[in-house]
Amino acid sequence: MSNNDLNNKLQKDSIFKVGHVISVEGRRVRVIVDKSKNSANLLYQGEVIRNVSVNSYIKIVKGFTKIIGKVDGEFTDEDKSASNSKYGKQQDEINRVLSVSLLGFFNSNGFERGIKELPLIKNECFLLDSDEYEIVHNFIKPSDAPIGIGTLTHEKGQTVKIGVNSLFASHIGIFGNTGSGKSYTLSKIYNTLFLDFKSQQNFAANASFYLIDFNGEYVDDDRLIDRDRKSSFALSTRTDNGTKFPIKSKHVEDPDFWSLILEATEKTQAPFIRRALNSPKINDKVSSDEQLHVFIQDLIEKIIVKEDGILRSGIIIDFLNNLSECFSESNMDEILPFFQNTLKYHTRDKRYFIGGDYGQAVVSIVNEHLGNLTFNSDTSLITRIRLKLILKYHDEIIGGFANQEHLSPLINRISGRVKDINKLITVNDNPELKNISVISLRDVNVQMRKMLPFLICKQMYEEKKEANTKEKSLNIIIDEAHNILSESSERESESWKDYRLETFEEIIKEGRKFGVFLTIASQRPSDISPTIISQLHNFFLHRLINNNDIRAVEKTISYLDKLSFESLPILPTGTCIFAGLAAQVPVMIDIGKIEESRYEPDNKTIVLLDNWMDNNEQA
Repeated sequence: MSNNDLNNKLQKDSIFKVGHVISVEGRRVRVIVDKSKNSANLLYQGEVIRNVSVNSYIKIVKGFTKIIGKVDGEFTDEDKSASNSKYGKQQDEINRVLSVSLLGFFNSNGFERGIKELPLIKNECFLLDSDEYEIVHNFIKPSDAPIGIGTLTHEKGQTVKIGVNSLFASHIGIFGNTGSGKSYTLSKIYNTLFLDFKSQQNFAANASFYLIDFNGEYVDDDRLIDRDRKSSFALSTRTDNGTKFPIKSKHVEDPDFWSLILEATEKTQAPFIRRALNSPKINDKVSSDEQLHVFIQDLIEKIIVKEDGILRSGIIIDFLNNLSECFSESNMDEILPFFQNTLKYHTRDKRYFIGGDYGQAVVSIVNEHLGNLTFNSDTSLITRIRLKLILKYHDEIIGGFANQEHLSPLINRISGRVKDINKLITVNDNPELKNISVISLRDVNVQMRKMLPFLICKQMYEEKKEANTKEKSLNIIIDEAHNILSESSERESESWKDYRLETFEEIIKEGRKFGVFLTIASQRPSDISPTIISQLHNFFLHRLINNNDIRAVEKTISYLDKLSFESLPILPTGTCIFAGLAAQVPVMIDIGKIEESRYEPDNKTIVLLDNWMDNNEQA
């Protein structure tokens, strides 16, 4: 080392040295600041350097080891040596002491998070120079590609870039109160990704993104990405004209699908659904028009001759009403009055009868009035499954194999739920979807808003798990995730709430092995299952005011420092704390602006004065 280099190093060390260690308590260290370094800024080679303060980093030198810490507090202590000295200034009678949390250390590969060695008393402490600062905030691994998301809040102009693989091959949590910028952050990171990889053909072929949009913020026009690059599904239970999401037939035929849709009880109704859909007898009857007619005749005849007071004449009416809703064309208006008026109860024989030969009467009635109840190629799979459930129900009730009180609530729910599901999904085994799909639930009723996202996510996860291809990835994005991942729900039974949460917990615990990654954004992290939050790898934390939400985050993010937690209630809109496996250290970020406003989510707060005041008065 030349004399000039040595002089420059000594000069730099003298200026950058801020103090020394006076106590070590685990990961927390106290540093006393030299009295000559109590100014706000330092001057070095003509440049103004921000002096050490809360939220800045500090380097502790222990031999050849350089330990990095973050200043999360400072306080004053009386300088006892000052009592016997004559200081010119009163502030010289106190010591400035910093509270430092240790984060990591420098090695040959750069900065590494974690502590292998603790500092010693009297170890000297220094400011970081620009190169060291860049190393600490370099979140890009050599084999990764960068994506820019914003700038450091406390270091204006310092861009924050994250590795694409480190961020998107992970589970992401975006939390913040309404109006804090949570949805904007979600749009920013995914819009930047989509634009950066726009020209990559393998990206379109091997990466799939499904965004569950509860409030319709991303589905319209060019929200999030150009409309021609995404498949948009504006689902609706209010009208029959909404777009429908494609579900493969094997999932629609799954008894678990219908157990969820019909909110079947675990011990009686769910096993019944499984029996109905897997029954060879029922499958044969539905596959042939002739066998279907004969089966309906037999069921009606059994009801009439059944010596059971519980089976009233109304069960025939219910049966025929249920049948009529399974066919687009039927003449139930003719057959129902016949049974209502003709079916009598014989008090002496204690049975229902139709005057004369009741058996032949039933046959002729069915042949005459139910002859047009036929299936054709247009009959939907959902209608066939509905008919299976109805036939199996009446077959078991009439045969005395099931309790009507246990199963009738399930059958009563079929009509409304099938109408809703027919408005929302279409059965398609080969859907043509782009690799980015946005599914809006803005116009979907409360019941289906909780069920449908679960069904879609379950289908995608199971298909990806079965394929088990390492080349393809699946990213499921759920905005307003508390709507479906909440632990507390009064609209569903405990068993199905457990089933729903267990499924998503499996996705977040096991999905990484199959290339499935989950991004959740929510206003209320305290409502979401702690198991799910604890498995997230990277966090974007916007302003959180509710103490329960802050505690929920604090319990599950062990590597977030105290100062960051204390900053959560006062973060300005658009600013967040980024922490996780993709970041060397927790950083406070001002999220960058989305390049074109048309990509922004449709969630801006209305300006009341624009609507309340006349134009001339407002001007």
